[in-house]
Amino acid sequence: TSKVIATNTNTNTPNTTMCKGDMTSNQGNIEKGAVGGSTNSPREPDPKIIDLLQQRDEQEPFTSLEFFPPRTDVGVKNLSARLDRMKSNVKPLFTDITWGAGGSTAGLSMDIALQMHNTGHVANLHLTCTNMSKEGDSDPLAAVRDALRTAYDGGIRNIVALRGDPPAGESSWTASEGGFTCALDLVKFIRSEFGDEFGIAVAGYPEGHPDAITDLKSDEVAKMTDAEKGRCSVLDGTTRVCKDEDYEKEMVYLKEKVDAGADIIITQMFFDTEVYKTFVNDCRSYGINCPVIPGLMCINAVAGFNKMTRFCKTRVTPALRQKMDELADDPDAVKEFGVEFGTKMCQELLDSGLTLGLHFYTLNLEKVVYGIAERLGMLSTEVKSNESDAATMVAVGSAWAREGDAVKTLYGHGVVSEVRDDGVAKIEMKDWVLAGGQKPAAYLRKEHYEKVF
Repeated sequence: TSKVIATNTNTNTPNTTMCKGDMTSNQGNIEKGAVGGSTNSPREPDPKIIDLLQQRDEQEPFTSLEFFPPRTDVGVKNLSARLDRMKSNVKPLFTDITWGAGGSTAGLSMDIALQMHNTGHVANLHLTCTNMSKEGDSDPLAAVRDALRTAYDGGIRNIVALRGDPPAGESSWTASEGGFTCALDLVKFIRSEFGDEFGIAVAGYPEGHPDAITDLKSDEVAKMTDAEKGRCSVLDGTTRVCKDEDYEKEMVYLKEKVDAGADIIITQMFFDTEVYKTFVNDCRSYGINCPVIPGLMCINAVAGFNKMTRFCKTRVTPALRQKMDELADDPDAVKEFGVEFGTKMCQELLDSGLTLGLHFYTLNLEKVVYGIAERLGMLSTEVKSNESDAATMVAVGSAWAREGDAVKTLYGHGVVSEVRDDGVAKIEMKDWVLAGGQKPAAYLRKEHYEKVF
C-alpha cells in the first residue's frame, strides 16, 4: 500500500510513494551520499526509531516531521535551511523524507536523507516498489537493493516501506514483472537482505486505504454499521466508506506487515481523533502491538485541504467543512485556524493515552507546526516562522494531474474530476458556459491536457 500525504496549495501533491533506479542528482546544495560498499558518513549510524521509542520517558511526548523533495535548486536550498531551523526549534525524534510517485525523486530523496543524517536528524527514508528497476538489469530488485545499500553505507538505519503510487500518467498500480507486488514484499525483502539492521515503518489507514473505500448507493447508506458510520466521508453528496469486510482485510494485511518485520506504524492523515482511537484499539484486537504514530496534516490553505481530503477520501466532519468554507477567502485566518484545530487534535490524541508521538506532515512549511508545538509546550525556545520561501516548495514528482487538479487543454482551462484506469481524465471546463449556466465536461487522454501549477 502507499501512503499519501498533503501538499501546500501552491504545490503539487508530494506523494510519498515515488522512485526510479537512478541514484544520482544534481539538484540543490545537498551533499552526495555514499554509494557502494564503504561507509562514508561523517557521523555514527542513526539509531533505529523503535529503539528510541523504547528508551524514552513514557510521560514525555515527542514530535516527528515529514518533508518532500522540492522541484527546483532554490527549493532544495531553502528546504535545507528549514530542516536546520526546525531541528533546532522542534527537536524532532526523527525526520521523514518522501520518495516521489512513480519513480521521480529517487536520487534527490536519497541525497536529502543522507544530508539529514549528516546534519543530526534521525533520517527516516521512504522507499517504494513502484518503478524500482534499473535499465539493462535483468534483476528487478537490484535498484531496491542498491538503494538500501546506499542508505546503509550512509548511516541511515530507518526505512518507511510502501507500495507506491502509480507511475506518471497512470491511474492504477501494477507490479513490475518479477518485482514486488506490495509493501509486504518490500518488508520481507529488507529483512531477508539486511536482517535487523534497519528499523522499518509501514503505513496504516484508520479510514481504510483509498483503494478500499467504496462510493455507496443511497440504499446502502441507511444500512451502514456503527463502525462504518464512524469512518465514512461525504463529498458532493456521495457517502464513501471502507466497508467492514474490506476494513477487516486491511487489518489482516497490516498485521502481516508487522509480523514480517515492521517495527512501527505511521498513519494516513485524518481529522477526526475518534477515527484514530478506534483504529489503534482495532490494531490491538488484531494482535498488532507495535507503536501506532498518528500522521497529522497541517492545515495551511483551503485549496490544499480540499484537494487532499478529496484525493485521500478523508473523513471531514460537517463542522470542519463549514469552517473551511467560511475561511476560504482569508489565507491568514486559515493558518490561524490550522494552529487552533491542530492543537486541539494533538491534545486529544495525547490525552487518549494511545500515543506519545505526533508525526507532522509539514508540507515543507513551518508556521502551523511551530504554532501547534508552542501551544502544546513542545518548542525548545520562542521562535518566529519564516515562510517567505513558500512558493519554492513545489514537489518534484507531481507533474501529472490527479482528481481536483487544475489543467489546461486545447479547449481552455478546467478541473480534473475523475481519472479512469486507461488514463483518460474527465475535465470540467471552466471557460465554457452553456445555457442555464451549465459547464460541460471533456474526456481527454493524458497527452491532451497539462497540469497548471
